[in-house]
Amino acid sequence: MPVVRLSWAVFAAGVLSMGNLQANEAPLAPKVLVIGHRGASALRPEHTLASYGKAIADGADFIEPDLVMTRDGVPVARHENEISGTTDVAQHPEFASRKTTKTIDGQPVSGWFTEDFTLDELKTLRARERLPEFRSTAYDGQFQIPTLDEIIDFVATESATQGRVIGIIPEIKHGTYFQKAGLPMEDRVLAILAAHAYTRTAPVEIQSFEIANLRYLRGKLGKAHPNIHLLQLLDGVDEHPYDVVAAGGKLSYGDMMTPKGLRDIAGYADAIGPNIRAIIPLAADGTLGKPTSLVHDAHAVKLELHPYTFRPENHFQAKNFWQGSDPKTFNEAGSVAEIRAYLAAGIDAFFTDDPALGRKAVDGR
Repeated sequence: MPVVRLSWAVFAAGVLSMGNLQANEAPLAPKVLVIGHRGASALRPEHTLASYGKAIADGADFIEPDLVMTRDGVPVARHENEISGTTDVAQHPEFASRKTTKTIDGQPVSGWFTEDFTLDELKTLRARERLPEFRSTAYDGQFQIPTLDEIIDFVATESATQGRVIGIIPEIKHGTYFQKAGLPMEDRVLAILAAHAYTRTAPVEIQSFEIANLRYLRGKLGKAHPNIHLLQLLDGVDEHPYDVVAAGGKLSYGDMMTPKGLRDIAGYADAIGPNIRAIIPLAADGTLGKPTSLVHDAHAVKLELHPYTFRPENHFQAKNFWQGSDPKTFNEAGSVAEIRAYLAAGIDAFFTDDPALGRKAVDGR
């Protein structure tokens, strides 16, 4: 039976209280942080050193590498392990026979997968824009897929050049899938972080849509690594973490966003990463509605909120912030205004595809 996804507005009305909150909720964090979502992914192909470099130059406090595994056990930065949408792999005849269909987190996916390639093979590919219908393809074919080691070295160099500390917020993608494939990521990521002087002291926040791997990491980290925090990502309210599904459980992300669910998360994580619409849903006409109680409820159990994702195009913004009627319009003013509405709701950090606009929203320029 197909799953029917509830809208954020329906969820807010049925699960979270609305309309009884302070107009402005204070963040827990001493400073609201700007996270470069896959780098500056509105401006450069995502998960490339060029994208991370642009994010840093534009003032991002953190850059985000999503991590997947190669066949020879190297964590590399791709949003998904299926790479036909973000690389030129389909134009490489030597890899044509590797196109296949796999079941990823319970869903059939066709294409080419990082775990079927060695790192050396992946290095022959070049990145391309994932959203060509909205964003420039001028940089397609120019940049390689970076490893986690390369990203850390790059950020360390940029930090020294910029004269400020830049955090790294890696996401472990498809943790259960890679464990079953014999390529577990968790210990490998910790080992890489420990091997670099920069990530032994700079702020690191490891994130996952699954639960078991974050609990495992909490047990491994204890209190011995105060620079490393954990972020529980949250998806659609009627969806379920895949490790829960694989274990036969029924816990949903909606359950996790209730006061009880948030108390449970606070036992192993430092922050939650919900969709921005779980904090302020859209009204029926597509304009921004009223804040839910999620920020208040999370702060009550000392969880920060690091929601995703603010994007600069009209298409991704609430209708009251649009400039004109073209969904493709790159709408800087609308993005800044929308971010500021969420800042007023009390968020502690946020993911944005254009960190320069995030910086402007936070700094009041």
